[in-house]
Amino acid sequence: MDQPKAGLLSRHPWVPRRPLTVAEYHRMGEARILDEDDRVELIEGELVQMTPIGSNHSGTVNALNYLLVTAVREQAVALLRPKPDCYRSATPRPQDVLLIIEVADSSLPYTAT
Repeated sequence: MDQPKAGLLSRHPWVPRRPLTVAEYHRMGEARILDEDDRVELIEGELVQMTPIGSNHSGTVNALNYLLVTAVREQAVALLRPKPDCYRSATPRPQDVLLIIEVADSSLPYTAT
């Protein structure tokens, strides 16, 4: 598959864009337009290529995971409300989430506004 030229539209901010919804993003995965190997995320309606995970990022995630698991022990599952099947029958919904922490290195400049 051909890779798009990086930064082409970024030089032309006046070009109209059509934002994606979260539902459309998920349908792209269901239709196999995107798969688990695609390093993309949806930020403010735009599909953004993610940079590779570096050792600093993964080390920070590991340290946070250790601290949080140690702190909550059996009170939560990955900081989701506990469920008997550990979310095997359905993915967590927003109301199941107790805490989300975003670890951002390279995306921080364009997500912090």
